[in-house]
Amino acid sequence: MNDTHQPDCYGRMFPDLLHLPEGRPARGRVFTVLLERVGGMFRGGRSVAADLAAWEECRRCPRFEDCYKLSMAKLALESAVQDQ
Repeated sequence: MNDTHQPDCYGRMFPDLLHLPEGRPARGRVFTVLLERVGGMFRGGRSVAADLAAWEECRRCPRFEDCYKLSMAKLALESAVQDQ
């Protein structure tokens, strides 16, 4: 793999926090988030899950360090924007 080509999953360890669906899982390459509504009005349960097999596969990737940093940067920015 050369420096200009990234795998499709690059920078996508986490789901897109700005567009989380309610009542169904939002998946990233490794992490999944589920937001549930109770009675359609009030936020109920929230859960986060990690696919450990996908995590180990990511860790074996030669692009892991850069991909992880990009994933974390996107997560931080999405979190900041979501609160505005």
